[in-house]
Amino acid sequence: MADRPLQGIGVLVTRPRTHAIELVDAIEANGGNAYCFPVIDIVPLDEIDVRGSANTLKAPDIVIFVSRNAVEHGIRYTEGGKLAAIGPSTARAIEAAGRVVDIQSASGFDSEHLLAEAALQDVAGKRVRIIRGSSGRELLANELRARGATVDYLSVYERRLPAISAETQADLESRWRQGLINVITIMSVQSLGNLTRLLPAWCAEQIESTPLVTPAGRVL
Repeated sequence: MADRPLQGIGVLVTRPRTHAIELVDAIEANGGNAYCFPVIDIVPLDEIDVRGSANTLKAPDIVIFVSRNAVEHGIRYTEGGKLAAIGPSTARAIEAAGRVVDIQSASGFDSEHLLAEAALQDVAGKRVRIIRGSSGRELLANELRARGATVDYLSVYERRLPAISAETQADLESRWRQGLINVITIMSVQSLGNLTRLLPAWCAEQIESTPLVTPAGRVL
């Protein structure tokens, strides 16, 4: 049916389960069948350690949140700076926390599009705080420093490889062999790497012939 373009399509959803709800609902609303297979665990860093790190930093003029996880675990560390968000889900998380998003790209959902915003062009002499996980892309920091800003990182969570039971792996392989997995959603380079490590051997061999859907070309 034209209004259910995913009718009969099985979609492997690899986002952390608590963050996959919107995607699963959208897939199923369009006739697809979502199967959750989280490949990343989000673990907050020790609050005392994060607070200690934050206390060593000077107050920021601009605070950039790279994900909704950064908002969930780091919204308290903004110290009056203007708030910037990469992507609509991050912006919604900021708003859900009762704060206002000052800088957000209207045309794309990655670092490149955020860097194109007018509010981030003239940042010479300003201090920018990037709230993120324990690692990530360096593009934002490198470009903002090139524009004259002082950039600090504040890590508030880390991404870990989850433990997947043999039963879960067997269930996934059974579904895949039955033709019930037709598309894989991948949200990051780390997600793709983790997926290949967590899949049963037969499933891992199928990745090259299975369409991957990702928000950014660099993932592939």
